[in-house]
Amino acid sequence: MGEEEIMDECEYEHEDSIFYDEKYPDDESYLDELQQEEELGDELDGEEIFAELTDYDYNDAYGLDSIEDLLKLDFLSIGEVEVDKFHFGTLAIAFEFYNRFAKSQGFSARKDKNWKNSTDETYMQRFVCFRQGYQLEKWYTLPNRKREPKTETRTGYEAQFLVKFVGVTGRWHVTRFSNLHNHELLEGRLSRLLPAHRSMSKAEIALMNNMRKSGISTSQVYALLASQSGGFDKLNYGPRDMYNQIAKAMREIPEDVGRALNYLEGMAANDKSLYYKEFRATVGRLLNLFWCDGLYREDYKLFGDVVAFDATYNKNKYRCPFVVFTGVNHHNQTIVFAACIVTDETDETYIWVLQQFLEAMDGRVPSSVITDGARAMKNAIEKVFPGTHHRLCAWHLLRNATTNMCSPRFTSKFRDCMLGDYEIPVFRNKWHILVEEFGVEEKEWLNEIYEKRRSWATCYIRGKFFAGFRTTSRCEGLHSLIGKYTKPHYDLSEFIEHFQRMLGHMRFREFYAEYESARGVPVMQTCIEPLEMCAADTYTREVFFLFRPILVRSGAMRVVDYQTRDNSIIYYVCRYAKPTKVWEVEWVDNGNAITCSCMRMESFGIPCEHIISVLVRRDVREIPKCLVLHRWTKKAKESMSESSSFTSELQVSNRLCILNECARMMSEVACATTERFHEARDLMLDLYSSYKALDEGNTPSKPRLGGGTNPKGHSGRKKPQRCSNCKKPGHNKTSCSKRNENAFSTQGSSTRQTDAIYDGECMDDVEYETQE
Repeated sequence: MGEEEIMDECEYEHEDSIFYDEKYPDDESYLDELQQEEELGDELDGEEIFAELTDYDYNDAYGLDSIEDLLKLDFLSIGEVEVDKFHFGTLAIAFEFYNRFAKSQGFSARKDKNWKNSTDETYMQRFVCFRQGYQLEKWYTLPNRKREPKTETRTGYEAQFLVKFVGVTGRWHVTRFSNLHNHELLEGRLSRLLPAHRSMSKAEIALMNNMRKSGISTSQVYALLASQSGGFDKLNYGPRDMYNQIAKAMREIPEDVGRALNYLEGMAANDKSLYYKEFRATVGRLLNLFWCDGLYREDYKLFGDVVAFDATYNKNKYRCPFVVFTGVNHHNQTIVFAACIVTDETDETYIWVLQQFLEAMDGRVPSSVITDGARAMKNAIEKVFPGTHHRLCAWHLLRNATTNMCSPRFTSKFRDCMLGDYEIPVFRNKWHILVEEFGVEEKEWLNEIYEKRRSWATCYIRGKFFAGFRTTSRCEGLHSLIGKYTKPHYDLSEFIEHFQRMLGHMRFREFYAEYESARGVPVMQTCIEPLEMCAADTYTREVFFLFRPILVRSGAMRVVDYQTRDNSIIYYVCRYAKPTKVWEVEWVDNGNAITCSCMRMESFGIPCEHIISVLVRRDVREIPKCLVLHRWTKKAKESMSESSSFTSELQVSNRLCILNECARMMSEVACATTERFHEARDLMLDLYSSYKALDEGNTPSKPRLGGGTNPKGHSGRKKPQRCSNCKKPGHNKTSCSKRNENAFSTQGSSTRQTDAIYDGECMDDVEYETQE
């Protein structure tokens, strides 16, 4: 915990008080406070407020400069007289010391009055008991009160801890300390429930955030942390504190858009290849937000030949359309290339989205795009990707046919025309027959669809690579998956965070598919075993399962004739007992190029049964390289560099969990004896200090006499020494003959116990090591 964090803790809000900022509730209380201030002013006036503190003890053994120093103290054995001897490197450490001391006594501390110089720098600060002050009278007499008033906790104050900066030493010394209370102190097991002592450690906050990112509710996270700690009563915080921590993190960046951009910036810090771009209106309102991480940019280089993009709705609390760019990897799995949140679906918006996509992908244009047919998407594709093949989603076309034609029979025949593997003249003939049969020559929707036939009819699309895409069903399936990871009430930052969590799940599926492809060999099930074995060794498991039925169907194919040309041979292939339909397979340059008139190899990237029948005819036992599309093979991603975004955050999280477990095991055995406890604590603190020094690029050291700056703004010339006990010069209160008359004593404890910092160790007998 750094000094800034400690000062934040100083400013905690008292949940048990509704008037924390009210210091002077009424005239009577105001006069009481003024009287106390005057009394304190009389004691500290002139010589102690406006002059240097001369009566101080400076002993390195009592110097505290960091949290590590505080952790080495046994506050239960620190007596009240001992408190005056401590001095601190910073005001934050002074408060942390008093607050920890207060916890050991059964109360908590808070900041009270401070004194500042002409340059507005604090040179003296008073800390008091949390029960200092009184409630406002109006809170007792509210006429419209509906709830039970909060418990009365304010009882005035007597306990205080006053520290002052000493220019000579450059440190904060204790000027006044009183541990007198006018209220009952809490037991040790209860004092940790006071607001000032309830806090979550960095490790607990990190663990909570990781579990919330995984979709675990906050209440379930609290129950899990309680289980790990040995019970709810073992936690130093409650559910309310956990919710407050979440709210505090959100308040650090008050605007949702700011939090979302901050999250993307955090991703970019771990992933140098992450790309994101925002588009704002002239008034500063965010309109569009586009992003893609480095891993999927690498994927696009390998599998970006075909891209499908579609918009989904009602996935966030703003109801903004969410556009996802998807493709298919070498395991025939859906992958995400990029995502964008937009506020509308105009031509201009989609043009901006595609331009960002093109920039993110280093200007690589996909060879084919499939959409649901939205006009704005179509116009944007024509402008940004002018040479790209655009295919309309078959599922949306069939749904529109059902809606517009209101005839299941028409939809069935329309489907046959759209997906049938016909030649263009045959398709035209079937279309005219369909239109005449149902008498829909004047149907406007049907005429518009026919004008777009080159974007949906198989006979026109044949030979254009779409990797098996005929519909945007992959997008629809992805939308369903997004719905499982996100909720409609999520704001922008939460939506992006949980969407990235979904991408992590998709990447794990790819990882597992990689494992399945590398594990073992499928059982051969065809009579063309050499080609089947070659396919099993070459293709990923899922693609092999797509190819094996083609091998089976090739058994029904016959090569009925062939014709030799200059440097090629044309084989004529037909289905067994169906000689009317013939396909032509061209064997070029001794097998360096093989094509078929069905063009399924060009459309999907896997040899068709017609080509396989020719390979069998020629007794070829390995699939020629010209028929192997690299994107479907096991080696498709060998050249791809691993993106840090996939591993960095996961590695840090795993390391944190491992270290937490190691610390837990160490704690269980180290706390058995005092010697083990001291040894383990000191080793861990020393290791922490060394790592922290390496991160900061320096070596930790303690300030010495004359170090530091003087916040009072005057020279550090040492004044004549004067005893603060009897007010006489020449000695200090340690050597004062009247010391024992005014010293604070602890009831029920001996002098030896009062003077001890560590268990069983007397201050006069122990030589302390200072940290160099």
